[in-house]
Amino acid sequence: MLYENMLSRLASAPSPISNEEYRHRQQMLLARLDTSAALLLCANPQRLRTNDVHHPARTNSDLLYLCGCADEGAVLLAMHSDEGWTVTLFVQARDIEKEIWEGRRLGVEGAAASFPIHEALPRGELEEVLAVRLQDAGSVYHRIGLDESVDRIVERSINDKSRARQQLGQGPDQQIDPSGLLAELRLRKSEAEIEHMRHSARISSLAHLISMQSARPEMGEWQLQALIEGFFRYAGADQWAYPSIVGSGDNATVLHYTSNQDACRDGEVVLIDAGSEYKGYAADITRSWPVNGKFTVEQRQIYDLVLKAQLAAIAEVRAGRPYLAPHHTARRILAEGLVELGIIDGSAEQSLDNGELQKYYMHGTGHWLGLDVHDVGVYRPDGEPRLFEPGMVITVEPGLYFGAWRPDLEGLDPRWAGIGIRIEDDVLVTEDGPDVLSSDCPKDPDELEALIGTA
Repeated sequence: MLYENMLSRLASAPSPISNEEYRHRQQMLLARLDTSAALLLCANPQRLRTNDVHHPARTNSDLLYLCGCADEGAVLLAMHSDEGWTVTLFVQARDIEKEIWEGRRLGVEGAAASFPIHEALPRGELEEVLAVRLQDAGSVYHRIGLDESVDRIVERSINDKSRARQQLGQGPDQQIDPSGLLAELRLRKSEAEIEHMRHSARISSLAHLISMQSARPEMGEWQLQALIEGFFRYAGADQWAYPSIVGSGDNATVLHYTSNQDACRDGEVVLIDAGSEYKGYAADITRSWPVNGKFTVEQRQIYDLVLKAQLAAIAEVRAGRPYLAPHHTARRILAEGLVELGIIDGSAEQSLDNGELQKYYMHGTGHWLGLDVHDVGVYRPDGEPRLFEPGMVITVEPGLYFGAWRPDLEGLDPRWAGIGIRIEDDVLVTEDGPDVLSSDCPKDPDELEALIGTA
């Protein structure tokens, strides 16, 4: 019944982000630029996988944020004139022969009709058009390293020593990375973005639930990965937001374990860190549970401690609190719990100061989430922790890791060896407190034990 109820909540996908919202984003960014500047945003380059096989294309998040275009090789140009800002999008022209092999293209006419731009031009005209238009720019906002051909055009424009440049002062004299300006805009999510992220979190939550219900001892980590990632696509997600982590036993104590090639042994806890990407927006969820459906006493003690720390950390995700508040709260509770369990000697305060807690909890408690799984946005502007504001989304993910393979934990009581627990949710900051976007994903230990292996 839980599966059916959760699946029904996926029936209504969020409405696409409107062109009006994209135009508003453009206006917000362009208002921060001098009217003599030119803005260039390029798609991510294709990456070779093997021989003539490429990795699946995924466009630059800044370009996606500003106009919604995921076209391979696209370039956005914005320049100001007497009529105001003009946004031009260069896209691949229609080419029937290539489309037969690689898929249909929007082309110039399709791009002009689909995206909130003033004009669309074929990518083949990029060099000629840019060389001319950049003569009227005083500076170029452009991130180097995404498109080599655009990099060369910008460099030539800045270094031009022609007579016209000398006499008339035409052309840009500097290149500026626009990433910081875009990061500030992207950090605070709109209502439409929040609904996309909530939908992605629901897809991911149900995928985790399926893995729990399908689990059994000796099942392969790769099989749980296949169930999760297969459901991402089944439910309409674009793909995974990051390579899935499925680690059982000692593998759960490796933070970024992604080989997922071992069997899940009876009596082990499996840690799954997996999230979908829906229309560019990421989810990021981690759950840890016993593959045989029953925590041992020690596993349950560690799980309860991590869950206690996570719930307290989530409560700190509220407007006006510093972004480090969840981390400080989680660390304090974990330190107190490890002292109480006899894993750490001395006091909790000592373990926070002398690095003893660091042996078992060595990462931060959260990161921004959005169009990138580790989303943009400075955490400490002017050197001070940023205060949470409504519309920000952050993960909350404390954990404890007792790797039996680690030489630095040689004296660890064998009762704890091989236990790795992390619990992660996606949390929206609102005026009324934290809104857990991934709340559909079970994490109560009694509920987990009742679910595991019931498919």
